[in-house]
Amino acid sequence: MQARNLILLGVAVFVGLIAVLLANSYFSGVEQRQQQVAEEQKLSRIVVASQDLAFGTPLSEQNLRMANWPASSVPVGAFTSLPAAMKDNRVALRPIVVGEPVLTSKVSGADGRATLSANLPIGKLAFAIPVSDVTGVGGFVRPGDRVDVLLTRNIPGSGAQATDKMTDVLLEAVPVLGIDQVSDEAQTKPAPGKTATLEVDTLGAQKLALAVTLGQLSLALRNVADPVAGPQMTVVPKHLTNGNYFIRPQSPTPQLAAAPPRLPRVPSGMLGPVRPKGPTMVVYRGSQSSEYEVQRGW
Repeated sequence: MQARNLILLGVAVFVGLIAVLLANSYFSGVEQRQQQVAEEQKLSRIVVASQDLAFGTPLSEQNLRMANWPASSVPVGAFTSLPAAMKDNRVALRPIVVGEPVLTSKVSGADGRATLSANLPIGKLAFAIPVSDVTGVGGFVRPGDRVDVLLTRNIPGSGAQATDKMTDVLLEAVPVLGIDQVSDEAQTKPAPGKTATLEVDTLGAQKLALAVTLGQLSLALRNVADPVAGPQMTVVPKHLTNGNYFIRPQSPTPQLAAAPPRLPRVPSGMLGPVRPKGPTMVVYRGSQSSEYEVQRGW
């Protein structure tokens, strides 16, 4: 019985080896035939994705394959062999779809890390600004989108009130690199975030840094194919209506001069004797005195 089991095991191993050899021979023949077709039709062999690759996915034989490509239109940075594409433990820095060529600009370098800095073009910076479910377009702004950045602040000037506001378009068609800690462009499901990381130049980063301290920043989602319109006007409260409606300040009512107080009229019987205006003399008759006005004779 034991000898029979050993025989059966040996037969199974032999059949397995034959299957492996046949499979290798088949795939080798397919690869050789593809190379022959490429040579006959003047095609090049480049590495493409055999399945969708998300941000940070390691490159391997399971998600890559060789494909024929017109020699006259091979993309710049394409890999011509699988070992070259998988060297240094490369990972995808941007989403790559099935059948898309794997390019050096879309994968990591020798460090093999999927970092945001490696995904930035030369001369560009990543700058994060605070947003909410309202200022972030309800969570519909996702990595890979383009947005306009609006700044709402108080109107400057000593005569402005706390309710006097103005809104400017600070930046236009800015690429969104990430929302919170999500930078995968394949994540398209709406999700409100607290920060938005934008791709800007140095001047744009300076504007954003100053604007955060002056007022409230809001994002406006833009179609990626929509061209930039150029300088925009500043919107103030009077632009929110169809007409120039406003309340004029009321001028103070002029105060009339106060009339002198009117004294009560005294009956003539209650008035005392009229005192003479000129010199007088007093004549005493016993215990009574009388005052008389002296007439001047000169």
